[in-house]
Amino acid sequence: MLKKKYEADGASCNVSFVIKADEAEGFQTASVVGDFNNWDVTAHPMKRSKKGDFEARLLLAAGKEYQFRYYIDGERWVNDWNADKYNETPYGDAENCVVIV
Repeated sequence: MLKKKYEADGASCNVSFVIKADEAEGFQTASVVGDFNNWDVTAHPMKRSKKGDFEARLLLAAGKEYQFRYYIDGERWVNDWNADKYNETPYGDAENCVVIV
């Protein structure tokens, strides 16, 4: 799930990337990985809330689209099924999520 809150000047947007507890059942760790961090799986680890959700907040430049995915337990990729849209990966074996800000 994505939550967006634009800055007053409209030049940037705080985006919360959220994996709800019911979707994260069995996950130990999660990271949000994408264009905004050069697909670095260690750059943005997600924090687990008391409710069991995983969340990471990033400040992104507005007027752009960013591809991303979630990296789970250091071994597999999952999508956010509430993303703004999806693009086929360059590998042709999956789709990347897209957040539009």
